[in-house]
Amino acid sequence: MHTADLLSCESEPIHIPGAIQPHGLLLVADAASLNVVGGAGAIEERLVSDWSGEPLSRLLGQDVAGQVAASPPDVRTLPLEARVAGRSEYFDAVMHRAGSHLLVELEPSPGPPPGAMQMLARLDGMARAFEQASSMAELCQRAAKAIRAITGFDRVMIYQFIDDAAGRVLAEDRDPSLESFLHHHFPGSDIPRQARALYLRNRARSIPTVDYQPAPLRPVSLGSIDLSDVGLRSVSPVHLQYLRNMGVASSASFSIVRDSSLWGLVACHHRTPFAISRETSIAASALANALSRQIAAREQHLAYETRLRLRAAVDELAGSFEDDRALDVILSETGENLRRIFEADAFVYVADDHLQQHGVVPLPEEIGTLAAWVREKAGGAAFSTHTLSQLYPPAAAWPELASGVLAVPLAEQGCMLLWLRVERVEEVRWAGEPHKLHQSGADIPLSPRRSFASWAETVRARARSWSIEEIDAARRLARRLDEARNHRRIRALNRELRVTLDERDALLAQKDLLMREVDHRVQNSLQMVTSYLMLQARDAGPGPLADRLAEAQARLSAVGLVHRRLYRTDHPASLELGDYLADLLGDLRQALGKEWAPLLTERLAAILVPTDRAVPIGLVMTELVINAVKYAYDGRPGPIQVVLERHGAEFRMTVSDRGKGRDTSGTVEGSGFGSRMIAATVRRLGGSLEEMEGSPGLRTTLTARIAK
Repeated sequence: MHTADLLSCESEPIHIPGAIQPHGLLLVADAASLNVVGGAGAIEERLVSDWSGEPLSRLLGQDVAGQVAASPPDVRTLPLEARVAGRSEYFDAVMHRAGSHLLVELEPSPGPPPGAMQMLARLDGMARAFEQASSMAELCQRAAKAIRAITGFDRVMIYQFIDDAAGRVLAEDRDPSLESFLHHHFPGSDIPRQARALYLRNRARSIPTVDYQPAPLRPVSLGSIDLSDVGLRSVSPVHLQYLRNMGVASSASFSIVRDSSLWGLVACHHRTPFAISRETSIAASALANALSRQIAAREQHLAYETRLRLRAAVDELAGSFEDDRALDVILSETGENLRRIFEADAFVYVADDHLQQHGVVPLPEEIGTLAAWVREKAGGAAFSTHTLSQLYPPAAAWPELASGVLAVPLAEQGCMLLWLRVERVEEVRWAGEPHKLHQSGADIPLSPRRSFASWAETVRARARSWSIEEIDAARRLARRLDEARNHRRIRALNRELRVTLDERDALLAQKDLLMREVDHRVQNSLQMVTSYLMLQARDAGPGPLADRLAEAQARLSAVGLVHRRLYRTDHPASLELGDYLADLLGDLRQALGKEWAPLLTERLAAILVPTDRAVPIGLVMTELVINAVKYAYDGRPGPIQVVLERHGAEFRMTVSDRGKGRDTSGTVEGSGFGSRMIAATVRRLGGSLEEMEGSPGLRTTLTARIAK
């Protein structure tokens, strides 16, 4: 059909023809009042004389309002419970919701319906036969035969929509005197877009005669009502002429729907006018639905098996992706398997500076240009086509090498995987030449093609299509390769990190060795000075000089203890103050002797302080303990307690005794060098020192910030 004809067909408003086929009647009622406001067909002659404005319930002889109210509001079609009696015949009635109207179509009922049990048993047996078919071709053939047996048409075809909305006849059951259309293709223009939409919405249609005169809607103002759901809807004149050109006098169709999409049709033809009852139409629809379910089940099973096969094959290869070899090395070993797994004629790995091929492919520069085009067209997503030259004209030069392509990009810049399939030359038999032009113009009415004679066409530059499962598997393969690349990079980074950590450990070991040496030398020096002070104190004998030497020895112990702490800790910038003071008190117990050891107690909180603050805090504590030893009990042993507490960002260190306390003169004994040193140290800490009577004894508290 010419392009102008096709556009005219696409725009024809076939869902609002303004008329019905005259073998039935149509009543249009107001949806709110259920009173009849219009109609079509010979209502006066076949149903009732006075009908306009009458309630539907009176015209149809049943409770229409109750049936409408009992139906969910989203259900468009409502079969009436009982047949409707006309003047001399009975009608089968179906109601349809259409906006503000309720449409009731009445089709003549040829006689009493067949026994329900017998019909159900017959349909069940036919559906079981569908299940036992060994192939899709056998399934469709059994369906064509069963529906012809139910309906009585001269020819029944199972028609599948394929590429570009064209279709092909998969199976056929016919009177031997009729021409066969089995395996013939029909162009997409034979069933235009809006017709396919109606087949999806209204899944059973019949035309008892193609030579009818349409019965218009009355009044004329109702002519714009949407009749999409009405089976009696008048058919496009183009379609009626199309049927006449095929030698068909009557027809019916039943939609095959899979996953809410129009998969195909059951097309029924008869050489003479021929009507089927509503019961027969329902039975044929039930068989078409059973066929739809079987097609869906078989296609899903095939897709599942294909998906499992591809997943297993990709997973098996993915084990080789995880070693540390370069990607092009890995693909050079696995490329042939990748070609075979995807049933391709060639596999190509494209990198920025080179490509790697398995199978016969176009020239490297042609592959590079194709890859760049795919990258630009797909925008980083997977891309597939089985008619490459239609999208990429340069491919017309080498259809025998690449008529189909499946491409997936990799994360690495410029890298891509390509699978190529060569053209599959095939002979397609059409019911009439699909490319023959028809005249069209302002003075020439729209008309369908006239010839359906078998016409063979050799189709080239088309490869076997890529399945959804193959495309998904290619994406999964690309993800596995990208993951393996990331894993290789992580392993390389881990190796570099391990080298860096080993170097750090070596440097830390050298530092530890140096610190041990420094500590050894410092400790030796402090020990020498401490020993010298001890000798001096022993030679001096009891008295003020010996006391001063003992104080100096205690101060050196505080400094030496901090040094040892620095050496042992993993955090030389900070020190746990409670542990440090406990160790310092242990040294004081040894220096004071066995009499003082049990009397010197502590209650110390765990507080982390900077190292440069630990030394002055330890010196203050040492001076306060020495003062208490000297003056609280006049040199005799007595209880002394050291308490360390945390208060927010500050610490409090208290040294308390139960001795004589401050003397009445207000002066503190021992206020000499030690007291001046305490005062200077407290100022350096930025803290305060408070003395309080303990009743008995004296309690001295140092308060300062934990950090500077």
